[in-house]
Amino acid sequence: MALVPYEEGGGWAARQLHSPSATFHFASRTIRLQQDWRRLGVAAVVWDAAVVLCAYLEMERIDLRDRSVIELGAGTGLLGIVVTLLGTGTVSVSHVLLSPLGARVTLTDRAAALELLESNVQANLPPELRPRAVVKELTWGKDLDNFPRGAFDFVLGADIVYLEETFAELLQTLEHLCSEQTVILLSCRIRYERDLKFLKMLRDRFSVYEVHYDSSKDVHIYKAQRGSRKDDF
Repeated sequence: MALVPYEEGGGWAARQLHSPSATFHFASRTIRLQQDWRRLGVAAVVWDAAVVLCAYLEMERIDLRDRSVIELGAGTGLLGIVVTLLGTGTVSVSHVLLSPLGARVTLTDRAAALELLESNVQANLPPELRPRAVVKELTWGKDLDNFPRGAFDFVLGADIVYLEETFAELLQTLEHLCSEQTVILLSCRIRYERDLKFLKMLRDRFSVYEVHYDSSKDVHIYKAQRGSRKDDF
């Protein structure tokens, strides 16, 4: 949902954004992602909010096994790739290992971003996990019937709250994707007053709690659920 120019500042951060690739280490694996700022803008670079949410999921050992997960505005795919890797596991019954249970992950973005996204997913997942990660087009507020209503255990988004003209469509999309049990995790850097406006809109429809703050990167992680639920993971 992010194919527009965006200025994050100069210096080292700008050089990282304009680099043709970025490397990370999560889930005991090295993840190498291609970036393409010049062609796709913000949809084709890795933002701190994605890194912080990946670290949070790993640090908190969120159980993603056999869970249905959808990522909005997946961009380069870092978060969805890490979720797929973290969501693997096996079930043991009487010391007999049964078939692996893995997270079922849907990575979404607008059409222009999908080629790069798909390429990064294929390059960074082992062959046995690739069927678990599906790349699909999603423009918020449109063609939502292509996604089953309320069918996801987790809805994830990293740095997707910044364009005020998309707030209503983003909220509509979240409402469509979520059941009473769905957990939304949004990782955000609050840059402008309008970002707080979206959080207020979200609180009108969901119960919202801040569950983590990374002071070194100035990134907040918010957990949201329908109604007054405040469940642990």
